[in-house]
Amino acid sequence: MSFVVGRVSRTNLLQRRIGLAALLGAAPLAISAAPSAGPATATADASRCAGVATMMAGHWPDATTRVTSALWRAKGYAVAQATQPDRPPVMLTLPAHCEVSGLMRPHRGVDGQDYAIRFRLRLPSTWNGRFLFTGGGGTNGTVGDAIGTLQAGTPDALTRGYAVLAQDSGHDNATNSDPAHGGAVAFGRDPVARADYGGTSLPPVTLAAKALLAQFYGRSPRYSYFMGCSKGGQEGMVLAQRYPALFDGIVAAAPGFALPRAALAEAWNVQAFAGVLRAAGRPVTVPALASTFSPAQGARVRQAILAACDADDGLVDGIIGAPGRCTNERVLPQLNAALCRPGEDAGQCLAPAQIDALRKVHDGLRGADGRTIYPGFPWDAGWFDPGWAIWMTGSADGQVPSLNVMLGAGSRAGVFTTPPAAVPATPDALLAYQLAFDPARDAGAILRTAAPFTRSAWQDIGARSTDLSAFRRHGGRLIVPHGMSDPVFSVADTLAWWNGVDRANGGRAASFARVFPVPGMAHCAGGPATDQTDAFDALVAWVEQGRAPDQLAGRAGPASPWPGRERPVCRYPLALQATTQGGQTVFACRPDAALPQRAR
Repeated sequence: MSFVVGRVSRTNLLQRRIGLAALLGAAPLAISAAPSAGPATATADASRCAGVATMMAGHWPDATTRVTSALWRAKGYAVAQATQPDRPPVMLTLPAHCEVSGLMRPHRGVDGQDYAIRFRLRLPSTWNGRFLFTGGGGTNGTVGDAIGTLQAGTPDALTRGYAVLAQDSGHDNATNSDPAHGGAVAFGRDPVARADYGGTSLPPVTLAAKALLAQFYGRSPRYSYFMGCSKGGQEGMVLAQRYPALFDGIVAAAPGFALPRAALAEAWNVQAFAGVLRAAGRPVTVPALASTFSPAQGARVRQAILAACDADDGLVDGIIGAPGRCTNERVLPQLNAALCRPGEDAGQCLAPAQIDALRKVHDGLRGADGRTIYPGFPWDAGWFDPGWAIWMTGSADGQVPSLNVMLGAGSRAGVFTTPPAAVPATPDALLAYQLAFDPARDAGAILRTAAPFTRSAWQDIGARSTDLSAFRRHGGRLIVPHGMSDPVFSVADTLAWWNGVDRANGGRAASFARVFPVPGMAHCAGGPATDQTDAFDALVAWVEQGRAPDQLAGRAGPASPWPGRERPVCRYPLALQATTQGGQTVFACRPDAALPQRAR
């Protein structure tokens, strides 16, 4: 989970190294708005924008709602937006629109801090009758840019004519952070703020936006959409499960719908890699975690996985298109073949403790009774790619410490534990907290209630129900892209959830909900993958034209080994198969049973 803890300098470092999109677990969002070019022009739109507060008097669904600013942005207004890691932001020019900021439901928390739900809504001068709510990321606590970044290289939602909404989920990182209580996760001490973060902030903000649209344009939106990744994906799941009538279509990518359980798995994975250090007689420190596997050893792991599974889709191309077949029985022999032999350079081959650590990560976290607490992470081509390694061990150059320590420990202590635990936001303290995790003793903390909390963290934030019957009856459509190499939220958990939804719907879940595993993709983006997909366009076509997608159009981004490569991304349980027809390679999504047992 992308949780921001510690000092601002740490946050800035992480943003520079992994990119804002990866840190937030969402489409690139970077609010760096340039000042307005000048006073609002005397146009009808600008005048209507300036009068939003008066216009909405008596029309807000929640009477605590108030406008804090309503600014007319002329065509060409520029906003800085993050792109790739270690690259400067680009200036994005926007169409003419009214930017409305507001807040609602202010309250004084039990921790003495002042909270409120803050939001931003951009209203284009040329509206297409559609509404998009963009999800948050990490701890939230900042109001998103409300632009609606979609697939790379395509116009954003605002430019397409959508009215776009973003919010902070009920707390403000600028004012509610407390270094003595985990920094940005300090809001977890207040029951209302934690519940708002978990999802209770979503309906009032949505209803406020729809009310404003109706007054501003004189009509309600014809179609309403939500799109988010990571924590934003969790928000999409919350909406589909708890508030099914609010949206017609939802993209819930890499959904953190089991955030509290995934936080336990982060501690488990930290302990797995710490075992490599202990086996070598080395002290366990945050910097040392990054050296548990050398770059050459990480490459050996990837090579072993590919040797076992790459050909299953009919083409040896670095993409495992038939991921369900990549099991321990096939991968572990390949890893064992890479064990160091006498006289071999230890930095180029694998030690038994390293293979043991990888198997623990793959097999997942179990309780004392043997039951799965959180599924493991499937073998895939993205293991030890930089976007995978920064979570599990830290970057190879040591510049980014393990995010499972730096972000995962603080979130588990401050947000997912009841009552919240106070862990200093220092590397040593956070690592010690993860290493001390005992599933038998500590896993129950996510289910516990204790005054002033009448609900557990799982009740507040978990969104893993397989009952989507109300969303189905509403006519809603749900698309769930998820990276096969996601090191934060296991795609195995998402697939198990979908199987449960399918059983609950008599084998007809695909009529309204479809999951798209993306081979090689890390958390929300990146990795050796065709990670840039048309998920949102596919959702719109499904909602408005009834065209249910069996595949998404995938394209590899600039950080992949093959920029520009294109592949279909198949809906589960279909799998990619490559065949040769007329001297050309043809790709198709087919039932897994249609795939050969081993491609030659």
